[in-house]
Amino acid sequence: MQALSIYSFYYVMKGRIKIMKLMISQPMKGKTNEQIREERAELVSRLQEEGNEVIDTVFENAPEDEDIAIYMLSQSIRYIGKVDGIVFMKGWEKARGCKIEHEVAVEYGKQVFYNN
Repeated sequence: MQALSIYSFYYVMKGRIKIMKLMISQPMKGKTNEQIREERAELVSRLQEEGNEVIDTVFENAPEDEDIAIYMLSQSIRYIGKVDGIVFMKGWEKARGCKIEHEVAVEYGKQVFYNN
């Protein structure tokens, strides 16, 4: 497992350097979207300052006829297909949604980073 020690992620694609498109996985249970955004703000800022693109995966509303947690997880999994890598925040290994996102990322060959 790669520990997140620097905030600049680049990879070479056909001889050119490409900045990574990243998403963040963090425990969200019992938190408002405002609290979630506050917790990740510093990490998002650092990643963006280095020129990386951070995809926003804090979803505002689930349809009324769906389980909110499962809906949000399904949207996160959808976004895993759109990014180059995922940065997992502290506590991810105890959060069921994060653990599932981690399994999907690893099984489908996405870059995985840890911000503990």
